[in-house]
Formats: sequence, structure tokens, C-alpha cells
Amino acid sequence: MITENISIKNSCSHVIIVLVEPAGPLNVGSVARVMKNFGLSKLILVNPQCDRSCFDATKMAVHGQDILASAVIVDTLPQALQGCVRAIATIGRDYSGEIPVENPRTALPWLLETLEKPVALIFGREDRGLTNEELNYAHKLVFIPTSPEYPSLNLAAAVAICCYELSQSSSLFIDDNKSTVEIAPLDAMEAYYQELESLLLAIGYLYPHTAASRMEKFRHLYNRAYLQTGEVGMLRGILRQVEWAINRSK
Repeated sequence: MITENISIKNSCSHVIIVLVEPAGPLNVGSVARVMKNFGLSKLILVNPQCDRSCFDATKMAVHGQDILASAVIVDTLPQALQGCVRAIATIGRDYSGEIPVENPRTALPWLLETLEKPVALIFGREDRGLTNEELNYAHKLVFIPTSPEYPSLNLAAAVAICCYELSQSSSLFIDDNKSTVEIAPLDAMEAYYQELESLLLAIGYLYPHTAASRMEKFRHLYNRAYLQTGEVGMLRGILRQVEWAINRSK
């Protein structure tokens, strides 16, 4: 049993659980508890609507109170994803966008392929989940199949299911298979998207009223490519050179 616990911790320790605007302290405490159960320790709360240190939260955390106490609080989802190289978001509703939707068993092992490099598993609000804009920050989406008679899952239950699937997959990825590829962190990608949008607006390829939808397609295209840090630097260099050439010709 001790060996199994160490294996889970080593394989999943780079996975960050991100809760976006959680409202229920009981849920937040329960999430910390299930994270402890499955060897995860990094929790980020995005603009939480409850007090993580209140009695209800700490009571439900039980032996996961250290995770609760060390949870990082940020204002926005992009801040939570800084440094992460991969991100999967959970959904509990119909989705007709272009991001792949999978079940946890097939999708979550993908997070474990980048050993020791931070990756994020994102959960939305208890009442309405994640917005379409927030979903665009993820490479993949996960939907947990439930009974149509009562499809709504409690936040902590959804986290528990995903943590369990991660722990079951963790034995497939060992240190000998570490990737040497430096995948670009999501905040570097976000900086590139901002520069790209600014340039495309300046040259008239994008229009302000349609920029968001067109940039969404660019995000999906680049997210499928899993660009390396050097490649993103090269693309940003091209944008800067184009801007320099435009300004020089004026």
C-alpha cells in the first residue's frame, strides 16, 4: 500500500486542480480531501466566492487541511494557468465548439505524459460551469457521463472521479519516459495570442466585432500543435518584425 501511494504522488504531483469561482465551502473542503486521497497537492482557487478557511471548509477537508491552507487564490483563470503546459477543462452541458470532448478515462492520461511540467485540470462554478471564453483556455474538454434522470454532479464528486482516473493512469508513466521537449507554457501562448490579435487588427485581417470568434479558431489551431517554447518565441519574433516593417513604411 505504501508503494502504491508513493507511485500516485510521484506521477500526479505536477497536476494542478483549478476551481473557478467555487461558492460552497463544503465543496472546497471536500475537494481538498479527495486530492489528499489521490496524492494531489496543488489547488488554485479563481476568485472564490467563499472562505476556504471557514469552519465548514476545514471540517470537510479532514486530513486535507494542509492542501486547503496552501491553496493559491488568483483573480482570473489565465493567472491560474501561468506556467502550465497542458490544460483540460470539465463540462457538464452540451458543447458545440471545436475543442475535443472526451470522457475522463481517455483524456486524463494525456496530462501525465509531461512528467514534472505543470498541467491543469479545470472545474467550473457549481451552478453554471465554465463560460465559453474560459473553455478556450483548455486544450481538451472532459465530460463525465451520468444518468439522464439526474445528470448533475456535485463539484467534489466530479473532482473525485477525475482524481481517481488520474491515479489509475499514473502507473503508465514512469520517470524513464520523461519528455525532453520544452512545451510552451500557456501564459507564453496567451502573450502570443494577444500580439497576434493586435497585429491582425492593425492590418485589417480582423475586425473588432468578429475578432473574438476568429481568434478562437487560431487558439484551437495552435493548441492542437503543442508548440515548443522556442517555436513560440520564433512566432513572436515574426510578429515583431512585421510590426517594425509596417511602422517603417509609414
